[in-house]
Amino acid sequence: MPEYVIVGGGPAGHSAAKTLVEEGAHDILLLSRDPDPPYDRTAVTKSYLHGDITHEQALLDAPEWYAQNGVELRVRTSATKLDTAARTLTLADRSTVDYGRLLLATGANVHRLRIDGAALSGIHYLRTLRTADEVREDVEDAGHVVLVGGSYIATEVAATLTSLGKRCTIVMQEDVTLERAFGKRAGGFFQRVLEEHQVQVHGGQDVARFEGEGRVSTVVTKAGDRYEADAVVVGAGVHPDVTLARAAGLELGERGGVLVDSRLRASAPGIWAAGDVAEYESVVHGGARMRIEHWDVAEQQGRSAALSMLGRDHVHDAVPYFFSDLADWVSMEYVGPAYSWTEELVRGSLDDGEFTVYYLDGDRLAAALTVGRSGDLDRARELIASGEPVDRAAL
Repeated sequence: MPEYVIVGGGPAGHSAAKTLVEEGAHDILLLSRDPDPPYDRTAVTKSYLHGDITHEQALLDAPEWYAQNGVELRVRTSATKLDTAARTLTLADRSTVDYGRLLLATGANVHRLRIDGAALSGIHYLRTLRTADEVREDVEDAGHVVLVGGSYIATEVAATLTSLGKRCTIVMQEDVTLERAFGKRAGGFFQRVLEEHQVQVHGGQDVARFEGEGRVSTVVTKAGDRYEADAVVVGAGVHPDVTLARAAGLELGERGGVLVDSRLRASAPGIWAAGDVAEYESVVHGGARMRIEHWDVAEQQGRSAALSMLGRDHVHDAVPYFFSDLADWVSMEYVGPAYSWTEELVRGSLDDGEFTVYYLDGDRLAAALTVGRSGDLDRARELIASGEPVDRAAL
């Protein structure tokens, strides 16, 4: 019986396995439904999609690393049932695995549009290396690509494909790109960057249907606007994959994730959760429940969960951090998150493309976004973690 079983080969699962190895643990089983060994998922919409790095370069470790370090890696493997009393997992091939300690790092699944024409060819949901391969091959001869959504996936892919010479149009519910995360002012800055590079952006639009004869040719909105498309990439968000956890009777939270404490322990003995699927008690945010879908957060949580699984009294207290790039046009970094805020303070200049936006909730700093001023994040982290009143003049 493996002592440590990890379900999920994303950043949380990989980080947990690495940490267990570094801490001297053995007998580790890592299960991944993905056909590839763990890889850098931040590259899927950017450097890998663009062709800057190869499949092998996208991998987080060489395939042989796992066996050499006492980790049994099984790809193309899904867990279908969890019995918390017997401490067993049933796999898709109907075999069972006993576990001593279990980490659920099942990640999230993309939201798929359930509208007319959604089954037409040429409509893509980008999540994995394989789907990036499909998009790159499919758009090779495409002149015009429509991106559905106004958040990270859609904006990143629009920038990447534009830099490959494609004409891109974003159709989104938001009025301004990235406004749900950063607000209209900062979101407007990123939209201007996109538009300066010839990306067309149409906000306040709901997609009603896709049209085409076998293959998508037109995106039609509820307002009746029509956008010709040789291909479509949908970035309509994700939802945590709690199928296994829900069926096993684990407690779920209001944000849809597996409910865990500050040590990332779930409601059943011997089970932890990390990454997109974890709704955790954040000591950084005064015990508030958080569920965050970012690479660095998942990686940090994987490490914290592994230390907790080893019996350490380890509290997950990392301030959540996120980064993104729009091609080589602009890079952003963010700490927080701020689900809401009462005030924005700007240091630097949005017009000059070098700034930090501080998001205040009353007198407390809830988050900070920076472009070209990474050093500002150090103080921002301190203020978020301490919860001390903000000196506006100092900021």
